[in-house]
Amino acid sequence: METMKHIAHIGTDGILQIVMPTDFHDTSVEVVVVVQPLSSVETKPRYNAWGKLTTKESITEAIFRMRQLGKEVALDKDSIREMIEEGRRF
Repeated sequence: METMKHIAHIGTDGILQIVMPTDFHDTSVEVVVVVQPLSSVETKPRYNAWGKLTTKESITEAIFRMRQLGKEVALDKDSIREMIEEGRRF
């Protein structure tokens, strides 16, 4: 059993859409929903620059991807020194 807590928004049409990160695929599961209204400050969903809902998981994933990209494009110290020396020649 896996317990997750998410903040969601019920639209004016009364539909609650929940997107859950999970390892379960193509299987039946039992879901328990507890509905508790939040204060007006907490109910406004936040979205990232791409229009996707911002969650703790999405922020964690973005940080991981940025660190991974930094490792992929990082230059070693010798390469940086060579570039500086090359720039000084002009």
